[in-house]
Amino acid sequence: MIKRIFSVFIAGLTVTSCASKVSKQRVDLLIVNGTVYDGMSNAPQQKAVAVTGDKISWIGTDVSQIQAAKTIDAKGYIVSPGFIDPHTHADKDLEHQDRKHNAPFLYQGVTSVVVGSDGFHLFPNQKYIDLYKKQGVGTNVVPLIGHGTLRKQVIGTVDRKATKDDLAKMKALMHQEMKTGAFGMSTGLFYAPASYSNTQEVIELAKIVHQYGGIYDTHLRDESSYTVGLKPAVEEAIEIGRQAKLPIHLTHIKCLGVDVWHQSADVIRMVEEANQEGIYVTANQYPYDASATGLRSATVPRWVESGGRDSMFIRYETPELKAKILQQTTKNITRRGGPSKLLFVKTSDSTILGKNLQEVADMYQMSPAEAVYQALRTGYIRVASFNMNTEDIHRFMKQPWVVTGSDGNTGHPRKYGSFPRKYHKYVKTDKVISLPFFINNSTYKTAQILGMKQRGAIAKGYFADIIVFHPDTFNEKATYNDAFQLAEGLEYSIINGNIALQHGKQTDTLYGRVLSK
Repeated sequence: MIKRIFSVFIAGLTVTSCASKVSKQRVDLLIVNGTVYDGMSNAPQQKAVAVTGDKISWIGTDVSQIQAAKTIDAKGYIVSPGFIDPHTHADKDLEHQDRKHNAPFLYQGVTSVVVGSDGFHLFPNQKYIDLYKKQGVGTNVVPLIGHGTLRKQVIGTVDRKATKDDLAKMKALMHQEMKTGAFGMSTGLFYAPASYSNTQEVIELAKIVHQYGGIYDTHLRDESSYTVGLKPAVEEAIEIGRQAKLPIHLTHIKCLGVDVWHQSADVIRMVEEANQEGIYVTANQYPYDASATGLRSATVPRWVESGGRDSMFIRYETPELKAKILQQTTKNITRRGGPSKLLFVKTSDSTILGKNLQEVADMYQMSPAEAVYQALRTGYIRVASFNMNTEDIHRFMKQPWVVTGSDGNTGHPRKYGSFPRKYHKYVKTDKVISLPFFINNSTYKTAQILGMKQRGAIAKGYFADIIVFHPDTFNEKATYNDAFQLAEGLEYSIINGNIALQHGKQTDTLYGRVLSK
């Protein structure tokens, strides 16, 4: 009996002795000494962050029990979740086999981009998902399905309402595309051919999206006074959410043109009333006072576009139509602030690149409206349109339901500079919003809007999409005259646990993933 008791006692000592020798936790990456903003709270934290595989595995202060394969000393830097850009046109870049295709976004601190914006996506979606997976992508990709693309597949570019048979075909296509894991649908109701649709058509397709738990992301039918007007366009979006029972996201929210300046207060009231009703409405905004779009979209009446480019020029050359077309084109130019406010930022004709429409008209020796059609004969043209005011920009930016987006597309500095510009100008310099507000509404809030699981925050168990940037040097370099300059001040970008950018330089491997709802 004594021998048995002694044996148990010794065993107990042995167990106690083993427990006292706690082994260190092995991790792949440890970020220390940085000022951490987790994307959810308002207070910075002086904590270390550990990554194992593609997830955040530990957050704390006592690093003595952590053994890391690599350690990043972030002293003097801000550590944040990677930014999520809810509105881009990056799909135009991703389809190309280029290791730097996501550089404009990556250098801004963006680790996830939404594609399929403004009602246009690359069709069929599965084909491009497979391509992205085969070639690799530099950031995570969040796909949306474009209403305009489906309409074009079924009806083409003609100006007519959808028949019952047309709608049935579009619904079938929406099922097909949403089954690929898309996060929702987008509309570009300002653009042809989607502008030819009525509200009920969009509601019926949005009801399909509701079945998949997706969102409704919309370029409003009008952000100015082109057709229905800004406020009725917002009302239409809210009604779609009400009837289809899905979240509404107003993309690049703005008051475009002098006709609707200062309507931001009314729009905000409308959104807040909808949210109180239980319709979840949010928006994104790029931090610039100039928009950008195609010259044709900005100036040419939609009825003139019906049928495409060739049909447009046939109508323009028809004597009984030309005077009406020029009159309405002139009115659209005025909405945009006048010909001097339309800067040609992308064109195949170098003689007009970098000039505004008034300068082009002077060069052609014709009126600005006539110069539009003369210029369009050279091919596709993008213009930056200086038509917003500071009061509306600030008012929207301060709303808790407005997140950061770039609408990144060729020729406008927003593709290369939106996130660092918002930080440097509106947080650091002008102090319109706070640093935590900027980070939260560029990360976790955006992830919640899109329905992205375990992303957008520095939290244990979340995917390790993390950036490290310098509080003094993080800024845009792109300008309207030179829109292709990469941002500066980002020290590290970690995507799915891998270092995609180190010491301000992109690494050679693509670590992004195509995400699925």
